Amino acid sequence: MMTPWHLYIMAAMYIFIGLMHFIKPKAFLSIIPRYIPAGLKMVYISGFVEIGLGIALCFKETRFYAICGIIIMLFIFLLVHWHMIADEKFHKKFPKPVLWFRFFLQFGLMYWAYFYL
Repeated sequence: MMTPWHLYIMAAMYIFIGLMHFIKPKAFLSIIPRYIPAGLKMVYISGFVEIGLGIALCFKETRFYAICGIIIMLFIFLLVHWHMIADEKFHKKFPKPVLWFRFFLQFGLMYWAYFYL
């Protein structure tokens, strides 16, 4: 069976976002809750994980593990999105509906990944 083209779109998206963690780390660092230790290290680790999962999506042998990893990663990232909704400082930068959209978007992205299992 041929790999659907939209799976490669998903892979490219995670690879790109992962690379952005290294290109613009301050942007990602600014949204990490203070209770998460070693914020900059977490930015780099999450970027590395996103790149790795994006690459792993491209190969039939690793796709299942990449999909499971993406779902787990997005579930963990819900903490960051919830923090952005709860912390008033983000309401100055982003309208509240945008923050809620980003929160619920995580579930859509999880479903998109689950679709390929």
